[in-house]
Amino acid sequence: MTTRQHRNRLWRSALAASAAFTVVAGVAGAAPVGGTAQSAPKLRLIAASTSVTLDKWEGESGVYLDLGTYITADGGPLEFNVTRKSYKDPVVAKQVIREGKKTRTRTLPAGLVKDFSGLRDFIQVTLTDASGKEVVKRTETFCPNNASGRIRPDAPANSKYPESCPINPFTLGSVWGVENGWASNTYAGYYSSPVDVPTGEYTAKVSVTKRYRDLFNLPDEPKTLKVSVRERKPEGGGVGAPAAGSHDSMASGHSGHSGHGAGSPGQAARGTGHAYHEGRGADAPAPPALPYALKAGRTMAHPGDGPGHTDGSRIAPALSANAKRPTGRASVPNVPKPDLRSLPAWDIGISDGEDGDVPGKDYMVFSANVWNAGPAPLVVDGFRSPGKDLMDAYQYFYDAAGKQVGYSPTGTMEWDPRVGHEHWHFTDFASYRLLGADQKEIVRSGKEAFCLANTDAIDYTVKNANWHPGNTDLSTACGLQSSLSVREVLDVGSGDTYTQYRPGQSFDVTDLPNGTYYIQVIANPEKRLYESNLNNNVALRKVVLSGTAGARKVTVPPHELINAP
Repeated sequence: MTTRQHRNRLWRSALAASAAFTVVAGVAGAAPVGGTAQSAPKLRLIAASTSVTLDKWEGESGVYLDLGTYITADGGPLEFNVTRKSYKDPVVAKQVIREGKKTRTRTLPAGLVKDFSGLRDFIQVTLTDASGKEVVKRTETFCPNNASGRIRPDAPANSKYPESCPINPFTLGSVWGVENGWASNTYAGYYSSPVDVPTGEYTAKVSVTKRYRDLFNLPDEPKTLKVSVRERKPEGGGVGAPAAGSHDSMASGHSGHSGHGAGSPGQAARGTGHAYHEGRGADAPAPPALPYALKAGRTMAHPGDGPGHTDGSRIAPALSANAKRPTGRASVPNVPKPDLRSLPAWDIGISDGEDGDVPGKDYMVFSANVWNAGPAPLVVDGFRSPGKDLMDAYQYFYDAAGKQVGYSPTGTMEWDPRVGHEHWHFTDFASYRLLGADQKEIVRSGKEAFCLANTDAIDYTVKNANWHPGNTDLSTACGLQSSLSVREVLDVGSGDTYTQYRPGQSFDVTDLPNGTYYIQVIANPEKRLYESNLNNNVALRKVVLSGTAGARKVTVPPHELINAP
């Protein structure tokens, strides 16, 4: 697998590509939301429809089994806190059970959770063909934060839980949940692999595996659906093309982070140096959603929101800078401040000159993330210097009530006109360096200016973590060339991932001797930003270089328990 293929697979969204729905038959008569709280939520597996049509796109390896089955929660939310003390410790999941004003937790048995992607082997899916032959049998992970919707009109209007489960290998804490009176899609999205089956008619059986039925007292109610697999060709402007105003059409116009083209949901978009997170984002107003059952037979060509449909994977709208640049005396009051921290690099490989580098040379590519451990968000506004492709940047400070109580000049934002960027970069946010075995600098990445976006949920269990951050995508976070001002935010609990593989960003290792090196990630390298702690801004990742010029190789030892090359 090439580095690019690995990167595209890694950053595909885990959100289910299916529409939200409002009322589903089979749960009518359930206890109202305002009723007496139960000791644990009552869960059920339901199917939104008795039949689905799946598209097999020309040139793709198969179809994704988005069958429209959901887990409902009634009498209380299904909630989990998922954490690890450090990278030396395993991931532990605890169910949070609310009983009136009291809250208790129970730790899930070992083996059910190994990372932050969800509950392992929760759903079992079998697919049989028209002759009754079983052609697919497998289990899939269930992310409670998958695309979801209400199951009755008196349920809470919005779910308080985050959207999607984190896939960053260095995530530290997550919150999963199905809101009371809501349902979450069991489809594992792009965490799962497609199934290679011919076009035709099938019968699918979906059930919750026994250990989870026993653990959560779920009734044994498997769902049977008729499945039609049809072949589709990606034709621009035809059925399956992105709707006007959809994530696909807007993202490419703003930042170069194009979504899937006018065709297959399996076609991975090429990134622009910033981590590609299709479908990531917080709750935001969206057009009225079609119920899944009404959508059957009209499978969307892409995940995301658009006119007439939503799968819950919403791209948060742009944030607005203050109406005017700050005036008066700058001050840095004694109030909570952000705590920027670096994660060790991952997704490390060798490139031979893709994306504009010099062919025939060896470049070490990698992904890196700086996140905010809080307890305050990092808020930076940029204001245009008239007639210049430059903005003056200011960091803001807030009291416990959220009132702005101070500001400080903090450098500049610059317009990056290069194809694939074309947005405003905040300067000196992070620095990337390759160190020798003695941990002295050998090569420095040319990447030092960034558009801040909340691309990754790193730890949503820290104090003041925002489970629904704004500016989650470059298409909303970074402004236009004509912008007079822009607001960039790194919210509490979230991080911003950049993939370093464009010219000047990756490390040229063509002429370096074989041996041990370290990738160093530094947050706030010039200390222009005010933080609560400046002593945790550096992270190292050990790598071992081998091979010969033109054919270099890199080996990435595990980082404590994290074995993510």
